This record gives sequence, C-alpha cells and structure tokens, in this order.
Amino acid sequence: MSKTNRRQFMILAAAGAIATSATSWAIGKNNKTSLQTKALSFKLHKSSNGLLELDLEASSTRIDLGGKPANLLTYNGQVPAPRLEAKAGDTVRIRLTNNLSQPTNLHYHGLHVTPNGNADNAFLDIPSGESLTYEFTLPKNHPSGTFWYHPHRHKFVAEQVFGGLAGLFVIRGELDEIPELKAAKEEFLVLQDFALDGNGRIQPPNQMAMMRGREGQLMTVNGQINPNLEIAKGGLLRLRILNASPSRFYRLALENHPFYLIATDGGAIGAPVELKELLLSPGERAEVLVRGDRESGQYRLLNLPYDRGGMQMMGMMGDGGHMMDGGMGMMGGDTKTNPQVLATLTYGGSVSLLPLPQQLITVEELPEPKTIRRIELSMEEEMTPGMGMTFTFNGKAFDPNRVDTQVRLNTVEEWELINVDPDGMDHPFHLHINPFQVVSRNGKPEPYRAWKDTVLVKGNETVRIRIPFRDFTGKAVYHCHILDHEDLGMMGIVEMKG
Repeated sequence: MSKTNRRQFMILAAAGAIATSATSWAIGKNNKTSLQTKALSFKLHKSSNGLLELDLEASSTRIDLGGKPANLLTYNGQVPAPRLEAKAGDTVRIRLTNNLSQPTNLHYHGLHVTPNGNADNAFLDIPSGESLTYEFTLPKNHPSGTFWYHPHRHKFVAEQVFGGLAGLFVIRGELDEIPELKAAKEEFLVLQDFALDGNGRIQPPNQMAMMRGREGQLMTVNGQINPNLEIAKGGLLRLRILNASPSRFYRLALENHPFYLIATDGGAIGAPVELKELLLSPGERAEVLVRGDRESGQYRLLNLPYDRGGMQMMGMMGDGGHMMDGGMGMMGGDTKTNPQVLATLTYGGSVSLLPLPQQLITVEELPEPKTIRRIELSMEEEMTPGMGMTFTFNGKAFDPNRVDTQVRLNTVEEWELINVDPDGMDHPFHLHINPFQVVSRNGKPEPYRAWKDTVLVKGNETVRIRIPFRDFTGKAVYHCHILDHEDLGMMGIVEMKG
C-alpha cells in the first residue's frame, strides 16, 4: 500500500469513528446566547514581600460552566484557574497536589526562568496522589506581560488542558506604569472551548479529532458564555487575552471598533499597532486597547471563521464533519462558516477623553546570527501503534532520551521553521524558556519587532525566528501547540550549554 493510500485509509477509518450523537447540552444552531451581567472575576494570588506562594490542587470537579453543571479538570476547583501575579525579581513557590487519575506537572508558559530542578522543568512527573513544590526566582529584568500555566506531562497534555487546566500568570512591571495604561480599565479574557455530553462530562476524542486537534463546540470566556464587558464613553479598555484552548484558533474582531495592539506573548511592543482583527493560535496571548469613541450601545466580540488547514482530511470525512452541528460535542461544522459571539462590549458612563499612548517600550534589535537551523514541521504517513499517524520535526517523533538541538549560552540563532505538512495544516510553534522575535514569513519581513514564545506557521509557510539564548543552561523543549500534535510526537529537546 502506498504512503498516500495508507494516509487515506487512516483518515477514512478515523472519520468512521466520528459517528457520535449530538448532545442536548447545547446552545441551538442559531447560536443565540444569554448575556451575562459581568465578566467573571478571578481568584487572585499576588506576590507579597518578594514571594508568590500558594497551594494548587489538580482534581476533577463538578462546577458551573456557562450556567450549566459540568465535570471538568480544575486547579483549586476553578475554571479558569486562579490568576497569579508577581513582579520581576520575585520568588515563586507553588505546591501542586495531583488528585487526577493521571500523572501531571506544570509548565509556566512564556516565563524566562531556569528549566532545571523544580522550576519550569517539562520533564518532571507528579504521579496521581502525590505532590511537588515548584520554586524559582524571576530575573530582575524579566519583562512584564501576560503569561500562563498549564500541564505539560507528555501524552496527557491535550486531555488535561481540554479538561480545563489553565490559568493566567501575570508579571507586573514597566508596561503597567505607562500613564495611559494606568488610566485604562483592565480586563483579562481566558478563551477555552469544551466538548461535553448531555450530563456535562468531557467527551473523549475520536481519532480524527486527535489528528486535527480536538475542538469543542462550547466556547467560553472566563468560564462564561457571552459575558459583558464595560467601557466608559471616552475611556480606554485594556484587554489581556489568552488562547487557552488546546487546538482552536480565535480570529477576533470587535464590531465597529479596531484593536490597538500593545503587547504580544513576551511583552510590550514599541508603539500601538491598529488592527481590524486579531488571530490567536493556541497558546498565544495579546494585549489590545479599545477606545470608547463610538456611539453608546452594545458591540459583539466575534470569533470569525478561520480555516486552519487539513482539509484533505475533512474532505474525506464527507458528512461526518458535520455530525455534531448544534451540539456541544467534538468537531462541529457550523463554526467554519458562522461567526461566534464570545462577549459583548457595553458602554456605561463617561470619562474625559483618554488618548492612546504614543510610545510603549522599545524592543531590542537582535544581532545577525552566526547559526541558522532548519526545522521541518510535518505529519508522517506511517502507521503507529494505537494511532494512524505521528507528527514530527525533521521527520523524527519525540524521544525523551534524545537531544535534538544543542545551542551555546549567550548566542543568537536563527531558526527557519518550514511547514511541509502534507495536508497543509497550520502548526503553532512554541519554544520554552527563551523568547524570540519573528524575522520574516515566506521572505517578507515582519512589520514591527515583538517578543514571542509561540508563532503560527501556516500550511506551506516558512517562518524565520531569531532567538537569544540567555541566562540559563539545561534542557527544554519546543513543540507544536496544537496539543494533540505535541502528544503525538511533534516535540523536540533543545539543550543550552555554557
């Protein structure tokens, strides 16, 4: 059997496994949702006297999700998890107790801290019923920004994040002291999707969902359906947005309002950039300002349709791709064509007109690198035990005993990320520990400098990134942030040597 025929065979077999009935635990096909009165407030843990210390318990919990009972995976009984806040130079000490039925651990996504010991060590394992205390110190020059934490135990990452395990980790600092931002109202938006059956239990994915990356048809903001956000006439609203979904892309637009981008994954950019819409792939964050300069009323925050590739698979599925229409199950068809309402912006009150900041924080210009590496992102067509395909970097699936890339401390490298996936799927690339800058896409320079830790590499696209390896030696990982793809092999190990 040829490679192409093998791939078609596995895709068709997976499509056949999709025959799951639509659930009654649903919003109807017309996507009408009730308007919540306020955006959900987070449980907040802030550092004090240079120390952020707390206990986290990972467990299965029955909670209220969008006004309905749901059995989810939670940190301290909450979805999203408690928001953590610290400052550069603080020490972080978190005791994680694992009351899940699976092993787990914690990843501090985007933080520039040591990958060794009980810090941001992706190789740690916390068996069910056991605890581990994480401890690390943030560098004194750590940028302020919107980061997050989630499980990173290989083979279980997608399932645990899809179950609800995710929380914000905010570093306060220089950006927050800019006068216009101090005067702005601040809201945090954690975007998560869920696939639940009629009893509110998480639906297990079929093979097609795993190959595509699982998506749920229930989309929430801070655990709510269509929460209300308020803005004063003349005011500024600072939205700090996290895509905490394991596979879903969010193409965001606010009716009759542009976004003014002020920060990306790794912190502030040099000056606000006006955007009509904002695309966030899994794991990405963005901070935007909204100006209260329109007619008073209500405006919808929309998730617009986005094609993330892999349509050869979907085409082979036929009608199977639409079997979940109208339900809250896996891989519905409606969201491919209809915008989804995520939240509603409501004008209330008025203030003296607040201007946009003209300047933010200068982003360092990195030197020309001496080393250029080539990394191909792909889906291999060979059958593997228990699953039809595997996802790879440079043709190799993840091996915890193999170092894929060795780099020297205090050097700058350029990595050429080449998406050669035969089905043209998009793959968001995430690097632990060290932030990077995107240099170009298909040879076209980026319009502005920004620090990133997750970058979307679209189907058949080549993205060049420039990485300064600073401060820390040790082993870390890079991987696709469609978390099923990570669990299915698209992850590599980078070793930083002194």
